[in-house]
Amino acid sequence: MAASTGGPRALERLVSGLPAAVPVPVLIVQHMPPPFPQLLAERLARTARLPVAVARDGERVVAGRVYVSPGGRHLAVGGTSSAPVVVLDDGPPENSCRPAADVLFRTAAPVWGPGLLAVVLTGMGRDGVSGCAQVRRYGGTVLVQDEASSVIWGMPRLVAEAGLADGVVSLDVMATQILARLRPAGHRGDTGD
Repeated sequence: MAASTGGPRALERLVSGLPAAVPVPVLIVQHMPPPFPQLLAERLARTARLPVAVARDGERVVAGRVYVSPGGRHLAVGGTSSAPVVVLDDGPPENSCRPAADVLFRTAAPVWGPGLLAVVLTGMGRDGVSGCAQVRRYGGTVLVQDEASSVIWGMPRLVAEAGLADGVVSLDVMATQILARLRPAGHRGDTGD
């Protein structure tokens, strides 16, 4: 999941709508500097039915957990579909962002292929467009938040206008749409996004 302006509130509504038994890990890139990601993780944890924490370099990515990007570092995925791991990267900003959604989506696409579901929420700028192109190239699915429920319809709009969105969805039904698109575990190994 990726978000920028208006993202914390959108993420809180979305993550709180996911069940405790969600069969995939949830990785979140929210554009914000340190120390705010820790506060975001704590905020999400108060209403989520899933455990939420700031991602740590090298930790195993497992189903049923929420990983929030740390401020000032890219959140990437390494390893394999059966043993994915968090990779934190201090590389240069992309789209003037670090963390950048493009880094997360670009690195997750070859790991999970068609089992990957990328979600782009409210925010300004074009972060997420090239990453969503990679997600689609590897057979994954892309959902974007609609204009009416976005604080700023920049990131999701550009993904939709590029023809990369499989759905343009109101925040009110995003959790339901995500759950409807999750493939049975046998189709993607025991993890996904």
